Amino acid sequence: MAQGATIHTFAVELADMDRGVYEHLDLRVARHPSEAAEFLLARVLAYCLEYTEGIAFSQGISAGDEPAIWVHDATGQVTAWIEVGLPDAERLHRGSKLADRAAVYTHRDVTQLLIQLANKKIHRAEAIPVYALDRRFVAELAGLVERRTTLALTITERQLYAEIAGRSLSATIVEHRLG
Repeated sequence: MAQGATIHTFAVELADMDRGVYEHLDLRVARHPSEAAEFLLARVLAYCLEYTEGIAFSQGISAGDEPAIWVHDATGQVTAWIEVGLPDAERLHRGSKLADRAAVYTHRDVTQLLIQLANKKIHRAEAIPVYALDRRFVAELAGLVERRTTLALTITERQLYAEIAGRSLSATIVEHRLG
């Protein structure tokens, strides 16, 4: 019998000084059995870094034609398509055409991703930011994640500070561009 998704709950105190976003988020995130803890955490970080009205996690792996995260306006129109990890060019092309804005957050080798996507047909590729999350930072945070996790995130000048399980960690979010 196939194992179902595990639900993780995150109580996040978000202070994004770069965007003036200060929120308490109660997130319920489904983790597919094949999903690594680092990918789960990268999804949560991307959600927090993109937080705005209408943001939502998609159905994830079970819905291959959806991004990891998206934003809908009040009419249901997709306004942002947010990928996590190492998305392929077709997904980014489709998302960039569908939404006003597309972005990628990766905790993997950003050079590998940029090479993989170079010279591929991607709608408005030059407008798609690729945010590199420090791999060691994500791995260390992921090692502290439990089924119920309290996390404080502060973002200032693209520096990310996290407090989790009595530990304080920090990393720089580095922006790259396609094309």
